[in-house]
Amino acid sequence: MTILVTGATGYIGKRLIPMLLHHGHTVVCAIRDRMRADKHYSDEENIFFIEVDFLKPETLKNIPHAIDVAYYLIHSMSNSSRDFKSLEAQCAKNFKTYIEQTDVKQVIYLSGITNDNNLSEHLSSRQQVEQLLKSETYALTTFKAGIIVGSGSSSFEIIRDLVEKLPFMIAPKWLNTKTQPIAVRDVLHFLHRAAGHQELYNKAYDIFGPETLTYKQMLLQFAEVRHLKRRILTVPVMTPKLSSYWLYFVTSTSYKLASALVDSMGVEIIGNPSSINQLLNIKPLTYKKSVALAFEKIEQNGIISSWKDSIVSSGRLNKNLHKYINVPKFGCFKDYKELPVNNAEKTLDKIWAIGGKTGWYYGNILWRMRGYVDKAFGGIGLRRGRTNPVDLDAGDALDFWRVIFADKTQQKLLLYAEMRLPGEAWLEFKIENNVLKQTATFRPRGIWGRLYWFGVLPFHGLIFNGMINKLVAV
Repeated sequence: MTILVTGATGYIGKRLIPMLLHHGHTVVCAIRDRMRADKHYSDEENIFFIEVDFLKPETLKNIPHAIDVAYYLIHSMSNSSRDFKSLEAQCAKNFKTYIEQTDVKQVIYLSGITNDNNLSEHLSSRQQVEQLLKSETYALTTFKAGIIVGSGSSSFEIIRDLVEKLPFMIAPKWLNTKTQPIAVRDVLHFLHRAAGHQELYNKAYDIFGPETLTYKQMLLQFAEVRHLKRRILTVPVMTPKLSSYWLYFVTSTSYKLASALVDSMGVEIIGNPSSINQLLNIKPLTYKKSVALAFEKIEQNGIISSWKDSIVSSGRLNKNLHKYINVPKFGCFKDYKELPVNNAEKTLDKIWAIGGKTGWYYGNILWRMRGYVDKAFGGIGLRRGRTNPVDLDAGDALDFWRVIFADKTQQKLLLYAEMRLPGEAWLEFKIENNVLKQTATFRPRGIWGRLYWFGVLPFHGLIFNGMINKLVAV
């Protein structure tokens, strides 16, 4: 079958694509920015990347007509827009209007469990999208998932931060809310086995794990898997705003995602039983097993996707990556350094491993201090880290930077700053004629931007000199 995957660079989409290819399907990946096309598929014949923005109907003409099945995986817990509900509705309307003109027979939509009477804003939005996607032209299959557990998922990483950092927690009362977590690999099995399955046409199913747990129990069971002793005291006095700040400062999440999660965690996510497990021959994993398998992937450096790599995870980048690839030359301050390279391959490997647990090769304490300052002023800090310790792709998160361009064959890496700044900043590494050229560019915004640059200039001299020397050292 020929299958369209929307949200192809998202957490679920990036994991679903290889499964579909493995089962012999031709996959058309709809992405907003061609720069984010996965280079790992460059030798794959049955995958195509098309540039589509579902908020721009004129771009939908790039979708081919010969499609059998389409996956609708467009939604965002971390969208910073106050009007995200209407934006998600518009995406769904534009998708439906165009896809009805194609040969598509089935649309598969991944939503969230929406059985509670008092839904959060995000779950309410997903419920609305489901209604908008229903059609008389194609069949809609909807899967409504519980909390998804897997390496790189927002819920998994937030629980991991809490458990591994805090031996004792004074936590909000919503930790007593009940939910039914499901392993990400089970979600993927439901999605790919549903393709072309006519018995599932025009039906909706709740999919969830075999246990009903509170968030507190999830934290404690996570600790058991990690062989950690943890104690949790829940208190009724934390307001949603205080709870959001608690998550924001303790975990790697952004404040807007923390707010969305707190809003959702007050709602019980309990699914309605059905025959879907038997129909697709799936036996969902227990929560502990899901956590253990996630850590196997982490230890093997096998994390395929992470919520942190979402472009909207920081709120700084609200355009396509190519808007930032041309580093400005006028009205900017620059710190430029170059050194001859003795071993280009080794230097490139160092550049591609920069940040995260590796650090920045020189003055790491100063980088951490800058991260603390950023976090204190509502930024993302350094806690986001990186998804893969040795590989980088355009669009990846890298501490408080975003990868704009990464190509080892061209020996170039370009980063864009997502920390709180009175201006915009780029950091570029490029090897030309066996010379490493390292350029930090800052475009100030007003007088405060200029004062900021001169204020940090002494630290730049220290950090950037030390960093380039370490990068070229054999």
